[in-house]
Order: sequence, then structure tokens, then C-alpha cells
Amino acid sequence: MRKLYLGLLHFPVYNKNNLIITSAVTNFDIHDISRASKTFGVENYFIITPNKGQHKVVSQIIAHWQQGFGATYNSDRKDALDSTFLIDSIDDAINFIIEKEGIEPLVVATSANKDDDYNHFTVKELRETLKTDGEPIFLVFGTGYGMVLEQLPQIRYMLEPIYGPTEYNHLSVRSAVSIYLYALKAKI
Repeated sequence: MRKLYLGLLHFPVYNKNNLIITSAVTNFDIHDISRASKTFGVENYFIITPNKGQHKVVSQIIAHWQQGFGATYNSDRKDALDSTFLIDSIDDAINFIIEKEGIEPLVVATSANKDDDYNHFTVKELRETLKTDGEPIFLVFGTGYGMVLEQLPQIRYMLEPIYGPTEYNHLSVRSAVSIYLYALKAKI
């Protein structure tokens, strides 16, 4: 069985004006995705941003729940954050995985839009792939208005978008993470 790693990319991403930015890490990005990752057996969750100001804030929040009053106040949150790491870039996350696993991961990105420049996995195909032996899977989610894919040569595959019964397709990243993790890893 392959191991699953998860990343939330804050740079390079687009804003609503199609400019390349570093998006802000939210408290929900830290807590909610850590909890979903722990629930569904993700090896490590990487919050990816090069912004040192955000590193300071995120590190303080994680430390509060890992070492401070929060660690005794809410041990479930402490457990969820045990495998969450703040990291500068997607390359740093890949190198972390290589160092831990001894092999380069297969990098799969998500998007609300289908991009025909990539090989695609359906959720069912990726779920079945996770059940086989092989390199770990690094599933990367974007923030803002999507990842700047042309600046991310590490991405080799795209996971099919999540579609509901309507034309509207703009989930929060936290919702998308939970839906994908449930579909990929739940005991159903």
C-alpha cells in the first residue's frame, strides 16, 4: 500500500485578477486540514508558503497547540498537528518525502478545472493506485484562484475535479480536501 502525503500550496497561485501571488495561510488551513489528514491516515500534511511573516504566525499557532496551553486543553488537536509541517516550497516538501521514504513521490495536483496538458487520475483510479505497491503519492491542493501550473514542473498528474449536480464549482479548499480524502481513503 502506498503512503499518501498532502500539501497546501500558497505560492505560486493566482488571485482573482490572474496575478501571481502568495496567498494567506488561514487558521482553518492549519486546523481543519490537519484534522482531516489525521482522520484519513495521511503521512504528513505540508503547509507550503515562502512568506516568512506567515511562517512566524503559523509556527506560533502550531506551537500553541503542540506545546502551550492548547496541548493540554485540546489533546485531539495536538494529535492532529503532530504530522503537520510548515515548509517553504513544493521542492522542500518533495525532498522531505524523499528523505523519509527513500524514493521520489508521484506528485498529483488538484484543480476545480480540468487541464488537458496533464495525465489524469479519476478518484477511483487514484484510490486503486494507493492500494498498490510503489512510490508514495503527494497530493497537492492550491489556494487563491488556483496553482500557477506552468511554474510547477514537479506536478505529473491531475486529479479529476469535484463536480456536484449543479454548474457551480467553487468549493473551499478545506471542503475539497475532506471530500477527496474521504473518497480516496474511507472504509466504504
